[in-house]
Amino acid sequence: MKRYQTVLLFGAPGAGKGTQGAILGRIPGFFHLSCGEVFRSLDINSELGATFYEYSSRGELVPDDITVRMWAENMHAQTVLSLYKPADDLLLLDGIPRNVTQAELMEEYIKVLGIIHLVCKDKEAMIKRLRRRALKDNRADDAKEEVIRRRWEIYEQETAPVLNYYPQEIIHEVDAAGSPAAVLQHVLEVVVPIQDAHFNNPLSGEPT
Repeated sequence: MKRYQTVLLFGAPGAGKGTQGAILGRIPGFFHLSCGEVFRSLDINSELGATFYEYSSRGELVPDDITVRMWAENMHAQTVLSLYKPADDLLLLDGIPRNVTQAELMEEYIKVLGIIHLVCKDKEAMIKRLRRRALKDNRADDAKEEVIRRRWEIYEQETAPVLNYYPQEIIHEVDAAGSPAAVLQHVLEVVVPIQDAHFNNPLSGEPT
């Protein structure tokens, strides 16, 4: 199997990975998938779905190999349904890989062409942003400061080291503190050249 040509959206909780991915995913030639969507779309009557439910119902993290298998099966389904066209679409991932082990396991499936690192220089401002977002979405538990700070700790301990796994020359830092439109402008400056270099024009089918 040819590996999916991929850009990773990377950053601490509240950095805006999902927001930027959702916007980019509406542009022809880009396909966005978040790890959260993979879990939400699981059929709990399937083998992997039952395994996921078994761990989550005990409040335990799903093992890395099972997480990657779930993701890989979801990606295969996206290609079968022609929602994602590997020859034309640049794959944008957020929320996976969450740690170095997952990054190693995913080498079989993806070729990482670039990483957008949404940088949060003001941690306290990001924590406030997460609290406001959780309250707006009526998720009171996620608005608790101790829950948010715990998510940051996990990110710093487990996820941030993923940046050291990949070549530094493919990592592009973008300040996450601006408006979504301003952040998008800088993200596009990175992903458009990657799209142009590796894919056919998604509308005409001609080489770019």
